Amino acid sequence: MTSTYDGLVEQQADITCLLLHHVQTPLLPAARDDTVYLRGVLPIPPPAAAIRLVTGDEAAHTPDRLTAYEFPLHVNGQNLTAGDLLAILRTLTSGPHYFSSDNVTTMMGMTLVRPDPTTIASAAEALDDRALTILRCVAQPFTGERPDPLLRGFLFLEQDLLRLYLDTAERPDVLAVDVRPSGAVTALIAALPTLITEKERKVEIDTDPHCSHRMDLTFW
Repeated sequence: MTSTYDGLVEQQADITCLLLHHVQTPLLPAARDDTVYLRGVLPIPPPAAAIRLVTGDEAAHTPDRLTAYEFPLHVNGQNLTAGDLLAILRTLTSGPHYFSSDNVTTMMGMTLVRPDPTTIASAAEALDDRALTILRCVAQPFTGERPDPLLRGFLFLEQDLLRLYLDTAERPDVLAVDVRPSGAVTALIAALPTLITEKERKVEIDTDPHCSHRMDLTFW
């Protein structure tokens, strides 16, 4: 069970890390009037082996302007990589797609779609994607050491409110940490590993299905 859980955690964290640049870089390489960006990655807790990718325009910070797509992490016995999910997501956001009502619902105020990856033609990989793979591997080679805390996901809640989904070695579940990008970012990042160990800062949360506890560091 532990190895299965660890594998799920690491897969969600890897996908989050490899897709982070699409917070600023459009999902679709070609210029469009309705350019779509990544606005969040939501780690679904076990036993479900899945992840949710949240999309919207560059200025989208409210649930009514966001769409989340839920994907399984394994299809036909194979792991879906960040590249696989990006290719599928590009297809889904490149034009209109229609889903049955059984596959569309709401979650945290946003539209949640559950597409079947096996029925969607993946968009072709861009050369810039492959170039980025080279650059990332050279600049940040894999060391085998797991960061602590580990970033499993994130979500833009407001224009100046960002939720981090963190996994720590001491906790078997996800901790949501709310921060403000306009704050003292450098100091916050340095203090974060210590701050998240302070139990008095944590409160239970039942409005977000991707975590069990929340910590408010917006005014730290």
